[in-house]
Order: sequence, then structure tokens, then C-alpha cells
Amino acid sequence: MEQPARRQSDPLWWCVGIAFGFAVLAAIRLGIPSKPYFDEVHYIPAARTLADLVAPANVEHPLLGKALFAGGMALFGDGPIGWRIVPWASGVLGLFGFMRLLWWASFSRATTVIAGVLLATSFLWIVHARHAMLDGPMAGFALLAAWAFVRGLREPTRARWQFGLAGVLMGLALGTKWSVAPLLVLPGLAFLWAKLRDEGARGLVTKEGGAVPGMRLAEAALWLGLLPLAAYWLTFAPAFFYATDPLSPFDVIGHHQRMIWLQASVVEEHPYQSVWWQWIFNLRGIWYLYEVVDGAQRGIMLIGNPVTMYLGLAALALCGWRWVRSGEMLWLAPPLAWAALMGLWVIAEKPVQFYFHYLLPALALMAALALVTGRWWDEGRRWPAYAATIGAVLACAYFWPVLSAGALADNQDFLRWAWWSGWR
Repeated sequence: MEQPARRQSDPLWWCVGIAFGFAVLAAIRLGIPSKPYFDEVHYIPAARTLADLVAPANVEHPLLGKALFAGGMALFGDGPIGWRIVPWASGVLGLFGFMRLLWWASFSRATTVIAGVLLATSFLWIVHARHAMLDGPMAGFALLAAWAFVRGLREPTRARWQFGLAGVLMGLALGTKWSVAPLLVLPGLAFLWAKLRDEGARGLVTKEGGAVPGMRLAEAALWLGLLPLAAYWLTFAPAFFYATDPLSPFDVIGHHQRMIWLQASVVEEHPYQSVWWQWIFNLRGIWYLYEVVDGAQRGIMLIGNPVTMYLGLAALALCGWRWVRSGEMLWLAPPLAWAALMGLWVIAEKPVQFYFHYLLPALALMAALALVTGRWWDEGRRWPAYAATIGAVLACAYFWPVLSAGALADNQDFLRWAWWSGWR
């Protein structure tokens, strides 16, 4: 990673303030609806079963997310707040991690603050910070891991500890949901590429060159390869103690074969299912909730913030172009992450897919948009940053009632936000 010509002052308190503001907003009506909705009907019962160590439940997904939900229920009660406190905390910490990641990647105050505003106003992020699904905690762990990894690149003397932390967090992300897997292989591949670029075949064994001079490839493989796998398998530890049909600690392959089979066996069509190319162009949303509940007609809609989703695509292409022209590796990161994460869903043998699978690729879009507009800001062209952030905030404010389960006028009020048929 290239060092900037002049390192700006760290906008740490901006990061704290944006994360705090998001925490307050995301907590509004966190307990509404007061009953499980959408995929909560799967994960909350599975968390209860896991807490009692009764028997396997929801076996197609790893255990950590459900174990965390069970912990939230133990601390805050088996009710709406207990169900959703972990996703809420994941959203707040993940947002903070995203800003710190962009700071250590760019050393640009503008890029960091813009990134925070874009993610805080992301419809995907808001909804999953308020819903007991696995995607929010998975993304939170992934962003914290990326922050630790990039900081290790920037501070080679601390790289060993930062890479170790990143490795553990990577394992926890994977232990929450598999969707993050393509992202987790990129740090190790980047380290390998840098060694081979600088030292050729010698890079496989030498300490010299690469992203962290003084660290051999074998050590990086320990922190970024073996440690995440060990942490991941340890997240299954509660299943070793089920009263009925416990999981053998040594049945790694067999258990994963069963999980893969269960993932592929869901073939029943769903009215809100979609395919990957619809996610890219923000064409197919999901109404997680639309009914009379808690004394009012309410709705919760999952769709991408139109400003972020479309400007982000343009920024992604511009990042790729800047990398081709300048060779500056920072510009390659968002397109590479986006392509890797989207590639999973292009080839995945999962017959029924949904828009929420776009949560992680959408993070790459926001990183690209923050990098592009932040660089322009630092160069004196500030109107694109204002346009992107103000536009994202205004769109979020308009959609806020159907992001936060607000009371609606009647059962046809959804038409205010369902701009075309794919959003109904």
C-alpha cells in the first residue's frame, strides 16, 4: 500500500460521533414489531434450542450468530430487544470498523467521514442492524477483521498482533455465515502476491520484501489462514455437547457435507427470491414486514439506497480505471472485493437467492464511492462528496418509515416507496 504524500490528522472523534448517531437512530423502535418476523422465525427458535443444548437446529448455517442471539436473550430477555440487541451492536461496531478501515487504507479524513455517512444511511445496513438475521453480525466481524488487517499493513511493527486479531475475527465472521468466505481469502492472496512481486520465487521463503518486510509467507499463512480456520471450527463447540445427536469434534468434513446438502436442498420458490444481476441494479426488494402489528399498519422494506447503489457502481468502475492508469493498489481493492463476493452468487449451487445476499458486495460499492469522492475532496473538488452524502441522507430520510417499522397511513401506503413492480 502506497503511503500518501502527507498524512492528515486522524478523524477518530468523527468516527465515534457518526457511530453514536447511528446507534441512537437504529435503536428507534428496535422492539417493533414485538413478534419475530421474516427470517427471525428461523433464527430465534434455533437460538433457544442452542441455549438449552437440546439438539441440532438450523443446521445449514454455522452456530456463532445463533449463539450470540442466545446470549442477547440471556442478558436482555427473550423478547424483541433481546432478539435484536446483537444485530444492533454489530451494526454500530461494524460501522465504526468500516470508517477505521477506510482511514488506515487512505489516511484521508474526507474519505473516512464520507464512508461513515454512506454506510450509516445504507438501507441494507440499517435494516440488518435491526433484525435478528445472521448477515449483520457476519458483516460486522468482517469489517473489524479488515480494519485489523489493513492497520497491520500500515504498521509493520505491529503486523503480527494485528494479523492475529484479523485472523480470529475472520474465523468468527465465517462462523456466523458462509457468505463472507470469498472476502476472507483476499488478505492472504494479497500478501502472497506482494511477496512474489518484490522477490520472485524467493518470496515464498524470504523475510524481505512484500507487504510486511520481516514477515515470512509461512507466518502470514498462520495468522491469515490456519488461525481463521481454527477459530471458525471452535465456533461449533456448543454442538459438541448437544443432549441429542451431538457433533463430533473430528467430523469436520462430514458435517460440512451435510451443511452444503441442506443449503442446496432448498428449492421451493419464494415470492421475494431474486438473482444476482437484479441486485446490481437494485431491481428486486423484499418486504420483511407489511401488516397491522403493535397497533398500526407497519412495513419494513429491504432495498438499496438508490443514491448509494447507482453512484457506487460508477465509482466502482472509476476505481478500476484509476488502478489501470496509476497502478495504485488502493484503487483495486473495492472492485476486487466486489467481484469476489458477487462471483460466489453467480456460481453458487443455491437455487433460491435473495437481495440480502448483496449486503457484503454493497459495502465494496460504498468503499469505492468514499475513496473516489474523498480523493476529489482532498484535491479541491468538493461538490461530488456533498452530492453523494446529502443525496444518501435525503433518500434515507424519505424511506425511514419503512426502514424502522414506522406507523403508516393504511394498507396501500407502501405505494409511496414501491417505485416500480420489483419493489412491491
